[in-house]
Amino acid sequence: MFSYIDPTVRERLVAQGTLIRIDAEGQVTDPHHAPEPGARALSILGPIPLPLERHGRHYETTWYASVRHTELARAQELADELRERGGQQSFAVLASSMAVNSVLLLGDSDDWSNPLVRIHSSCLTGDVFGSERCDCGPQFFSALERIADDSAGGMIVYMSGHEGRGIGLWAKAATYLLQDAGENTYQANRSLGLPDDSRDFSDAAALLKYFLGDQPFRLLTNNPKKVDDLNALGLSKITRVKHVCGVGDANKEYLAAKREWGHDLDPEDIDKP
Repeated sequence: MFSYIDPTVRERLVAQGTLIRIDAEGQVTDPHHAPEPGARALSILGPIPLPLERHGRHYETTWYASVRHTELARAQELADELRERGGQQSFAVLASSMAVNSVLLLGDSDDWSNPLVRIHSSCLTGDVFGSERCDCGPQFFSALERIADDSAGGMIVYMSGHEGRGIGLWAKAATYLLQDAGENTYQANRSLGLPDDSRDFSDAAALLKYFLGDQPFRLLTNNPKKVDDLNALGLSKITRVKHVCGVGDANKEYLAAKREWGHDLDPEDIDKP
């Protein structure tokens, strides 16, 4: 089962090797058979050449799109229902059932040795709008630049379902209003009855296992908990690399709260001009 793509196209993609399915350990499985109930499985589309441009610099990347099998199955049910009702114009609702994560590869993965990796949580306000309330946009584009410049190559795993540390864009907007009333980013989550950080890195771990195998890698993050979460998911050969950028007057309190919560941020990291 693949979502709402025509089954004949699906079979063509499978035959080309551009549509595969992996399990939680990153192992390729048979895309023609549904996973066991409760088993985590991801479908991956790619490779897709994706040239990027940022501030006049060009990057040659290879893009893979990934989504959980359970979300594809739900999208298929919606697609079948829409077809029966003749509601093709409503197919956009299918996107609401799928958090499609992305992988960007830089360099020849066959030549990687201890590659540089960034697992980046989606942030519409920072990555797209250029918000200065957080450091997300600068972190993403700095990671792209650092990996492109690194002789070992590497990859970015972009987690689309991680907006607002996993609470979603609507709740994130509410936390911004609470922050403007005096709460910090974590207090605002708690005021809404939400966890400080509800992100799930299991899909990212499966993708890393598939693309990297068992080799060591360096992870661009200031968050030791992210490394702990990946360790718990079976990835132990991780060297954490500090990744401070995008610091400004509008986000110093935000970064100070992250430091208090456990991020590896020194006072001079936050206070630098």
